[in-house]
Amino acid sequence: MNSQPRPWLEAYADNYRNDDVVHPHCHAQAQLIHGVSGVMVVSTAQGSWLVPSGHALWVPAGTPHEIRMAGEVHMRTLFLMPEAEPGLGRTCQVIEVSALLRELIVAATLIAGHSSPRLQAMVELIRMELLAAPVVAMHVPVPGEARLARLCTHFIRNPSDDSSLESWADSLNMSARTLSRVFQRELGMSFGEWRKRARLALSLKLLAQGVSILEVALEHGYQSPSAFSAMFRKSLGYPPSHFRPGA
Repeated sequence: MNSQPRPWLEAYADNYRNDDVVHPHCHAQAQLIHGVSGVMVVSTAQGSWLVPSGHALWVPAGTPHEIRMAGEVHMRTLFLMPEAEPGLGRTCQVIEVSALLRELIVAATLIAGHSSPRLQAMVELIRMELLAAPVVAMHVPVPGEARLARLCTHFIRNPSDDSSLESWADSLNMSARTLSRVFQRELGMSFGEWRKRARLALSLKLLAQGVSILEVALEHGYQSPSAFSAMFRKSLGYPPSHFRPGA
């Protein structure tokens, strides 16, 4: 008796509550994690990736990861077999999900898990959309250097701290130039860029949990909601209100 050929893509729909956690695990296939609503924080050995609604995270095959939910998360997940991988590389990356890709992801979850001409056609469209999707800088890397790790941990616990690079360098008994160089070497970005990404990540989690825009702005070192909103629009193309429950 002939068995059905293995599908190139499998899709699943799962709903989670605020603060739910999918504990560390990995998959043999590459994975695309998309949130229709809410915010997900996906952590690996390389740091954390923030996945707001309207975006998705590409997770290469064999990558251990943990997922934490902020707000009510409606997750849609695609698993792509090696034959269907679009060649997005061996590192995680957050992409912006187009209207077409969003509908393809949702439609894929409604198709039975067996190979069919329709599913194969959808796989090709999904591959093309993934290759064309803009990559969004939503990675907050974890430093391996002990002094940087202390600095970053302090900032995550105190995101309103607006100390200058010189002040941080003094506290670590090094020059500002040395701190800047070590930051760039360890994380591939400046301290200012890392701080902006960390604030964005922390802010998105609170917004998804329903905290007011004013409260989130002040807690993260912004003097006014307008300055906070400008940062959001520049980074994500949307105002903070877009990421609050019911938006």
